[in-house]
Amino acid sequence: MLQTCLTSDLIEAGCDEAGRGCLAGPVVAAAVILPKDFEHEMLNDSKQLSENQRDVLRPIIEEQALAWAVAFIGPEEIDRRNILQASFLAMHEAVLKLKTRPELLLIDGNRFVKYPGIPHQCFVKGDGRFLSIAAASVLAKTHRDAYIEDLARQFPHYHWEANKGYPTLAHRKAIFQHGPTPHHRKTFRLLPEQGSLFP
Repeated sequence: MLQTCLTSDLIEAGCDEAGRGCLAGPVVAAAVILPKDFEHEMLNDSKQLSENQRDVLRPIIEEQALAWAVAFIGPEEIDRRNILQASFLAMHEAVLKLKTRPELLLIDGNRFVKYPGIPHQCFVKGDGRFLSIAAASVLAKTHRDAYIEDLARQFPHYHWEANKGYPTLAHRKAIFQHGPTPHHRKTFRLLPEQGSLFP
């Protein structure tokens, strides 16, 4: 069973991201402050949930959270900074957008760049340990999926409605046949068997 919080006397925000391993689209981070007594039997690491379960949970989290925010970092910034640093930036921007300032950040993963004035703790597989991180994982994933599904209607060849920008065979075949879009990450190896499509 996931823990509600790490400590009962601090305002905690769980932070997580979605889209680090994609070839296209933004990396999206969410920060969520839940009530200390928040409970929901379905809430878990978003990767352990079905798309339908995530879609059910999103409005529940957004309505019941004390504060929540999401932030998008696009392909150009990912290429400029690298995906790890872009993920940290997305988390920082999500925390900055919270209407309530947290006193402690619970970070999914083993690394983080310190946010000014707020201590943090990192937890490997934290989205399977803390409700606030699990909630952040659900919001990051659902907001990113909705965004990439809108893009899929503009770029139907790439099957983003199904692969969400991840490196599936269908996605890579489409890159080979049609070339990359402005939403592809130029520093990523889009076609490993032939190297990068970019000079």
